[in-house]
Formats: sequence, structure tokens, C-alpha cells
Amino acid sequence: MRLTELPYHATAIVRTVEGVGAGDSIAHRLRDLGFVEGEPVRVVAHGPFQRDPLLVQIGFTRFALRRAEAQRVRVDMAAA
Repeated sequence: MRLTELPYHATAIVRTVEGVGAGDSIAHRLRDLGFVEGEPVRVVAHGPFQRDPLLVQIGFTRFALRRAEAQRVRVDMAAA
């Protein structure tokens, strides 16, 4: 599933960040920020207009991501 499909406050594990093309700078930046395989992530909040942006927590850090950016992140639901 994609990060944009993750239910509120549900914890997931980052599986991969998909680049749109060769040299996708946004995908590269997401990996630099810590969106790497095995990291726990959750959606904390979202904006009022078309649920954009998403407030995402990875580790102890929170990021505001546009939905287009969050679409690049593939996650697996964490075992309860």
C-alpha cells in the first residue's frame, strides 16, 4: 500500500520509495530524510483541502508531505 492509503495513526513499515524516473530528486530526498526500508511510519494529521498535505511521523521526526510526494512511499502495515 502507499503511504497516502495508510489509516490515521496506524503504524506501518516503510518498504521502499519509488522514483518516478531516473534521478528522481524527490524520491532521493525522501530517502535522505529517513524514509528507508524497515523504518516505522504513521500519518498523524492531514490538511483540510483534499487531505493535503499529510503530517507524517517517522521515528521522532514529523514531516509535512504533499500527497504527490507521499505517493512515492510504499509501506506494509505493522503487525499488531
